[in-house]
Amino acid sequence: MSATEEIYDDFFENTALPDHFEEKKNEIESFIKFHEASQERIVLVTSGGTTVPLESRTVRFIDNFSIGTRGSASAEYFLGQGYLVIFLHRLRSLTPFHRHVQSNILDHLTVSCSENECTITVKSQEQEKLLSVLQQYESAKSKRRLLSVSFTSLGDYLHLLRATCRLLAPLGSRAMLYLAAAVSDFYIPADKMPEHKIQSSEKPLQLSLQLVPKMLKPLVKDWLPDAFVVSFKLETDKAILIQKARKSLEQYQHKVVVANVLDTRKMEVVLVTMETEQTIRLSAEEASSGKEIEETLIKTLMALHDKFCHLSQQS
Repeated sequence: MSATEEIYDDFFENTALPDHFEEKKNEIESFIKFHEASQERIVLVTSGGTTVPLESRTVRFIDNFSIGTRGSASAEYFLGQGYLVIFLHRLRSLTPFHRHVQSNILDHLTVSCSENECTITVKSQEQEKLLSVLQQYESAKSKRRLLSVSFTSLGDYLHLLRATCRLLAPLGSRAMLYLAAAVSDFYIPADKMPEHKIQSSEKPLQLSLQLVPKMLKPLVKDWLPDAFVVSFKLETDKAILIQKARKSLEQYQHKVVVANVLDTRKMEVVLVTMETEQTIRLSAEEASSGKEIEETLIKTLMALHDKFCHLSQQS
């Protein structure tokens, strides 16, 4: 075993399995087998942030700002393009279809009361939009085209990611990974973590965090070697963005990096491949009309996946 393989093994040995891990793994396997005969394309969308617990019986944790906006929107557009979707998401982050009403359901409703009863109705200006969302949701649900699997911590996410990749491996080029989750770069190994809540004191708290091994390497090489893998690169400095995206492609040998800058990520992204750079930009008019950049992003990725599948079949 190489030193690199030992690093990955040490990480998984020092992070606990998620609650209900076998149950979730069985759900994923059942979903894949249910659609096995259809030969349809399937995408694993990861979404939301990952927590880093500071205690075994977690009270405090390190988190990031991601609430799953891009992942949940993208899952809807993948479904609209005919993909099967496994949606691996942070618990209580935004989810497909529900995202349209998760935080503002009361704003969509109105109440009218008579002497004996009250009636709740959807506001007339909201009815068309909500009807469309509900129809898409019901279709995906009734046809079992969407499977949602939740995680909370960094360890939960990576255990479930590895398990799902291994289950998708037999599908070869039909599988796509869309790695939109905001994954923590640091963690505390289980054997270094206090069991109980860290007590407050007059002294500053000092933490020793270890680097999380970059899981793209075993993912592309070992877990899911024939899939179309899309990663994300978020920076605050536009000047280094494309350079960092190309470095990632060269290092991990996957297919696409979606490069974006924090302040403009909802309006502009750059798709970077080994051969090309393609900017996708949303105009102010499109944004004000309610169009989302993920709609064009997913259509563009689908075309690249088409080409990848055709080349794979010919080789």
